[in-house]
Amino acid sequence: MADLSTLRRSPLHALHGRFSAERVHGERAVALRELPFLGMVSVRVDPDSPACTRIGERLGAALPTSCGQVTSSGRHSALWLGPDEWLVVSAADGGVLAAELDAALAGDPGSVVDVSANRTTLELSGPAARETLEKGCPADLDPRAFGPGTAVTTTLGPVPVLLWQTGPTTYRVLPRSSFADYVARWLLDATTEFAGPRVP
Repeated sequence: MADLSTLRRSPLHALHGRFSAERVHGERAVALRELPFLGMVSVRVDPDSPACTRIGERLGAALPTSCGQVTSSGRHSALWLGPDEWLVVSAADGGVLAAELDAALAGDPGSVVDVSANRTTLELSGPAARETLEKGCPADLDPRAFGPGTAVTTTLGPVPVLLWQTGPTTYRVLPRSSFADYVARWLLDATTEFAGPRVP
């Protein structure tokens, strides 16, 4: 039987060439790329329950407890979405991970769902990454308020996204797959000014 995974295409497959061609170099460098096919699992569970503790143990780090917080261990990161809701993003297969976390519920109240196909991940990096995002994101991205290990639900232009800062000048933008093309083109357009000389 043929390996059907070879036929899989990411939502932004057609733009990968533009990501490379329009990378900005120099003092205000900025680059955009897609990180396709990351595993994503939606978790809903009472944060004070034994099931929540077991899920954290399975992930290798407790689920975060406050707005904007991210906890990570190995290939897994858990992003806080609400008092009893998280998105686990992983290099592992989403279906396999969802099955493992569902087993950790052990029949207790809660929900674990593989939502890997729901979103894709764009990575924006470089000294001009924050300036690029600030053109269309209402969240306060000043380093005093938003730094590595922070993730929030916000908008980029008119599109709802998850925004996650993973390094000093690196951000991940997670739009729904149906909006991915719009968000990617918006970001590419927003980086064009950095390709020219700085205006005094």
